[in-house]
Amino acid sequence: MKNKLIASVEAMFKTEKEMPAFRSGDTVRVYFRIIEGNKERIQAYEGLVIKIHRNSTNSTFTVRKMVGDIGVERTFPYCSPRIDKVELIRTGKVRQARLFYMRDLRGKAARIKERRKGL
Repeated sequence: MKNKLIASVEAMFKTEKEMPAFRSGDTVRVYFRIIEGNKERIQAYEGLVIKIHRNSTNSTFTVRKMVGDIGVERTFPYCSPRIDKVELIRTGKVRQARLFYMRDLRGKAARIKERRKGL
């Protein structure tokens, strides 16, 4: 049972945004607002969703992308006002909820089959 004060603060920060239904193994593009000095711009971050943590307003998802030979992971909060939008690029066919094994794979071994509709 949550404290009423905590529930009221969480209700203030909860924003109902249109987010596509995605899950682990999907490739998404996250448009994220970045503030540099006194300027604000939107940066796209595209990668594989390797983890989703669901906990009401504390829900997060982790996206991993490869920059050259280096893997870069970034965790985004679902209810962040800095997220402009999320696009679902492709759906992946995986059997696990947490894809931490992708950290050890390189090249063609790091590919994930596409989940096709209706099959």
